[in-house]
Amino acid sequence: MSNPLGAGLNDRFSHIDTWVFDLDNTLYPQTADLWPKIDARITLFMMRLFGLDAISLRALQKHYYLRYGTTLRGLMIEHEVEAEAYLEFVHDIDRSSLEHNHSLAEAIAALPGRKLILTNGSRHHATATAKQLGIDHLFEDIFDIIAADFIAKPEEAAYERFFERLKVDPARSVLFEDIPRNLLVPHRRGMTTVLVLPAAGEAVEREAWEVARGDEPHVDFVTDDLVGFLETLGR
Repeated sequence: MSNPLGAGLNDRFSHIDTWVFDLDNTLYPQTADLWPKIDARITLFMMRLFGLDAISLRALQKHYYLRYGTTLRGLMIEHEVEAEAYLEFVHDIDRSSLEHNHSLAEAIAALPGRKLILTNGSRHHATATAKQLGIDHLFEDIFDIIAADFIAKPEEAAYERFFERLKVDPARSVLFEDIPRNLLVPHRRGMTTVLVLPAAGEAVEREAWEVARGDEPHVDFVTDDLVGFLETLGR
């Protein structure tokens, strides 16, 4: 699955000069504990905001996540929550469980052209996480939820802001993502799309609508081994 086209894979990417990566559950393994930690902090934030228990709020948290792309967007629109305070709170997590990924760093470094991170999280979270992985120095820029004016993937406006502000030509770019619906607009705009799945045999806790099949028409390539996929391209 990680290299479905063998030696012909490079030809399909020969036009690419901009490599765009989602952060959470894409640049680090989906079995890592970072996203569950963030998810728990989101619940705790809402508990303090509404004064309700976690069980009562989980459904609302996931409703906002599905409807608006992020729970934050829902809280901003429906409850006028201050975004900066929310982002600082939910991303205040221990990242020490992540180790430097030297193979990933070498694979990204070997790619020709610009490397960017496109995330629904904050720049601080992306920088801290990439630094923990040992890959922060490889990226030209990070386009975060603040740069997107708090409009989250998969909304088309989020990508339009990304293309415009970072001067990205979709037709010469590729996006690596772990959530299929976040690849729909990029594919429509001409980006090459790569869906990153959990490694074979790994059980990952996800929402039902997040579970990817890999056969979605807006997904050009599928891999369960990001490093292996990138190493092929780097060659």
